[in-house]
Amino acid sequence: MHATQTGISPGNTAPDDLVLPFQADLAGASGRLVRLGLAVDEILRGHDYPEPVCKFLGEAVALTALLGTSLKFDGKFTFQTKTDGPVNMLVVDFRSGGELRGYAGYDEAKVKALEKAGKIEPADLIGSGHLAMTIDRGPDMDAYQGVVTLEGGDLNQAADTYFRQSEQLPTFIRVAVARHYSAKGTEEDTTQGGWSWRAGGLLLQHLTREGGSDAPDIMSSEEDWNRASILAATVKDEELLDPLLAPERLIYALFHEEQVRAFEGQALKFHCGCSTERVKTMLDSFDADEIRNMAEDGKIRVTCEFCNARYVFDPQEFGDENV
Repeated sequence: MHATQTGISPGNTAPDDLVLPFQADLAGASGRLVRLGLAVDEILRGHDYPEPVCKFLGEAVALTALLGTSLKFDGKFTFQTKTDGPVNMLVVDFRSGGELRGYAGYDEAKVKALEKAGKIEPADLIGSGHLAMTIDRGPDMDAYQGVVTLEGGDLNQAADTYFRQSEQLPTFIRVAVARHYSAKGTEEDTTQGGWSWRAGGLLLQHLTREGGSDAPDIMSSEEDWNRASILAATVKDEELLDPLLAPERLIYALFHEEQVRAFEGQALKFHCGCSTERVKTMLDSFDADEIRNMAEDGKIRVTCEFCNARYVFDPQEFGDENV
């Protein structure tokens, strides 16, 4: 996962904030391409993170979008790391309506030391720990969680390990994140311009008939998969991030010899979902002593980790039994 920087003039752009499913029939493979603009920029700009932390969280957001959009039901997919590295926690949620949110926990002193030392590799940020992927299918069904060990490397490698160990499904994954500069638009083009974050990613998986392939006369072999994964590996970070390159064009450029066909894309957006009512419901669950301990200067202050929204309450709002 290498980060680059790209430039653009105002005007024609390709669709952003979507996941495009596709299938390469001759290769017996299916996949998804994610392109994130405003959605990932809102997540990353909502926090005062150092640039390496932003890039790392952006990679997790792109991976979550690729993996979460495989849900065939209303639910939530959560991608979470917990390690002893400088970035000790990443949490990203995807809801089946296409809603994304995320945040990072990090050691400021350790990240600054890495920045001062020069080039930062993903393994420098991760350290050792674990990656958990959780599928929540609602209150009436048990959640499913898969966990893999993190020992350096990067998030691409961790996700690949998950699929090999948990699902035994050959998978290619690559994501890219970069800050991008766009010039201010004209009267006809209201683009604001300036620097913003972009992310993109490609996921490809080996299909069998049992795995869901509906292509006629498909012969899904190891040779087919090797050919498709080699083609996938030719994708460049710049192509995943390019706002002028339509997702359909990129998929065709990579897999046109494999009779590739794209399906309807799913829109993505940043959405936190926190609210005064939800925070108050959470506070209602605490007893009187806990409420007293939370209050500072006669107020209870709560900050949402996902979007930095701040909520202030009077302890008296929670009834006489709590104060």
